[in-house]
Parts: sequence; C-alpha cells; structure tokens
Amino acid sequence: MLRNGSAGAASAPNGASARPVRVWCDGCYDMVHYGHSNQLRQARAMGDYLIVGVHTDEEISKHKGPPVFTQEERYKMVKAIKWVDEIVPGAPYVTTLETLDKYNCDFCVHGNDITLTVDGKDTYEEVKNAGRYRECKRTQGVSTTDLVGRMLLMTKAHHSNIDEDMDYRKHTDNFGKGPKGHSPWTGVSQFLQTSQKIIQFASGKEPQPGDTIIYVAGAFDLFHIGHVDFLEKVHKLAEQPYVIVGLHFDQEVNLYKGKNYPIMNVHERTLSVLACRYVSEVVIGAPYAVSADLLDHFKVDIVCHGMTELVPDRDGSDPYEEPKRRGIFQQVDSGNNLTTDLIVQRIIKNRLEFEARNQKKEAKELAVLEAMKRREEGKQTAAVSCQEDHES
Repeated sequence: MLRNGSAGAASAPNGASARPVRVWCDGCYDMVHYGHSNQLRQARAMGDYLIVGVHTDEEISKHKGPPVFTQEERYKMVKAIKWVDEIVPGAPYVTTLETLDKYNCDFCVHGNDITLTVDGKDTYEEVKNAGRYRECKRTQGVSTTDLVGRMLLMTKAHHSNIDEDMDYRKHTDNFGKGPKGHSPWTGVSQFLQTSQKIIQFASGKEPQPGDTIIYVAGAFDLFHIGHVDFLEKVHKLAEQPYVIVGLHFDQEVNLYKGKNYPIMNVHERTLSVLACRYVSEVVIGAPYAVSADLLDHFKVDIVCHGMTELVPDRDGSDPYEEPKRRGIFQQVDSGNNLTTDLIVQRIIKNRLEFEARNQKKEAKELAVLEAMKRREEGKQTAAVSCQEDHES
C-alpha cells in the first residue's frame, strides 16, 4: 500500500510504542473534489491510520438520489487520495458503533455540516452520543452542488480573473434552493486560495538521487478517475518516479477546450491534483508547449501524454515537439476513456434528477435547522423561567 508520507504512530512514555490511533471517515465521495480531500487530510492528521468507508450506489440512491459516478469509480477515486490508508467498499449509510468496532477505529470524523437519512435522521447520532465523533472544518467555496451548476450554466464566471456575471450570481442564489430558503450546508460559496492551503496539500519533497522525473501536462479539470488511471500508469513507468503535473491557466484551457471549460479554475485544479498519491509536484500555469527551458529546469527524464486528442499550439506547432526531438516522449494508454466532457454529459442527461436531489437534500437540512432552533429557544425559555423562580 502506498503511504502518504505522514508521521507514524506517536510514541508512548518510557519508549513504549503507543497503539496507532485509527480514524474512520465515510461518505458518498461522488464527484470527488478538493473539499473531500481536505476533509480526509484533516481526519488523517487526527490519528495514525485512516480508513474510509464508501457507500454503494443503492444506498446513495435511497437516501440522496442518483450518484454521478458508479461505486467502482468512487472506490478507486478515494483510494487515490494520498491521506487514505485503506478503504471499505459498501460501508453502511448510517455510521454505528458496530462499524467503528469492526474496523478497530477509535472515532469517526465528519465535516461541520449534517448528513441525513431518507427520513431526516442524523446519520452520526449514535457515534456522537457515544463520544466517538470528531468534527473537522468544511472547505468553503466548493460543493458538488456548485460544480453541477457550473456545468449546466455554461458560463465562465468561475474562471480566475473573470468577473462574475449575472447568470452565475443567479445560480449561486438559486441552484438547489428549496421553497423555504437556503441550507448553509448545501449552498454555494466562493473559494479563496491561500498559500497555507497549498502548503497543507503539497508534499514538500524534492526529487532524490535515483528518481526518474516524469512530466505530464494538461487541464486535469474535474479531477476524475480517468486522470487517476492515467497518473497511476505514468507512476508505474519507473521504480522511483517523481511525477510533475503541469497545469495550464484557465484562459489557455478555454482556448483549446472552448465552451465554459475549465469547470474548475486553476486554483481548484491545483489542490485536486496535489491530493493525488501519484503526484509529487505541480507547476501552476505551465506553458502549453513543453519547452527546452522547462525540461532543463526540472531535469525531466520522460514526458507523457494520454490518448486524448493533441491540439496544436496557437502557431500550429506540436506542443511536444521538443521532448519528441530528445526521444523522451511517451504516449500512455490508461485503459480508461472517461473524459471531463463525458462527465458533463452525464450531468446534463440527468439534470432534473440532480436538481430535485439538491432541493430534497436542502429541504431535509432546513427542517433539522428549524428543529435545532426550536430546541435552543426552548432551552433559553426554560433557563429564564428557572432564573425568575429563583429570584422570587
């Protein structure tokens, strides 16, 4: 198993070896994005070994609505996140003490939002009551709801350096909104990149003597299982691979992809790629043509490209002309023909189902918020009444 390079188990006093703290996370992990990765990063930091349970298509359809990706695709996506030590396929939708005990986990970690069953119950109620629940911060600025909305709207407002337009503003106000308003957990917010976030995701490891430096470049938009399969194949090209991914700026991607691509802006794509266990380093805003300067700077041994169409540079030249001239270019067949275009087609085909799913999810969350509000008001009223009785 590939480890993520995190520190091992803590040492107990007197030199005795402490039992590793085993952490449990679970979820749908549909359309995995850097928000999911950040949750798993935070969870892994709370212990020594992270086990992630992934729900089946049947369970998700029952409680939330149809997933975008199949369970096999989702299992493989979660396996590829570098902070994950082990996955459990077909994990139950409701997290129980029995599940934690079965996998010898000390506690469960979830974001500071709420997950509800089909009948509106908190899926973590049992582990919360038992004191075996920990919370991590939800990543602001990304959600499956928002990504689906970007695909359906076909605007470019989510790109870096482009002003928000009215269609996108309307989307952030209305997409998935139920008749009674917004849930803070299903709504849309703006992602703000920081240097600290990049540091948290980056490995910080320099190439070592004997490493084979492999360079790949592209959009890596909506980082998905097709990308993972490609990077895994690239990673296997050498015994000691050091894989560098060059990410093109949004405007560059839009030139060769058109429409409203990329769906994710360069800041979001950076974190998504950095979370992959097969990636060592990311070049943000890599040039479209793989130049001699780039190859010399990173001391690149191999340059790889997948089986997708190779679009010529603006002047009509081959962007891989230099690595081909040096004899270091390789075309890699991942065996997976999934592309970002095909994912968008899946979404558009099931648009009404996804919109209905978001509205249903938000309605359940609002009902829980209202119940929590009433319970809090009841406590306050009781406290005031008790104070008045005491004073009289």
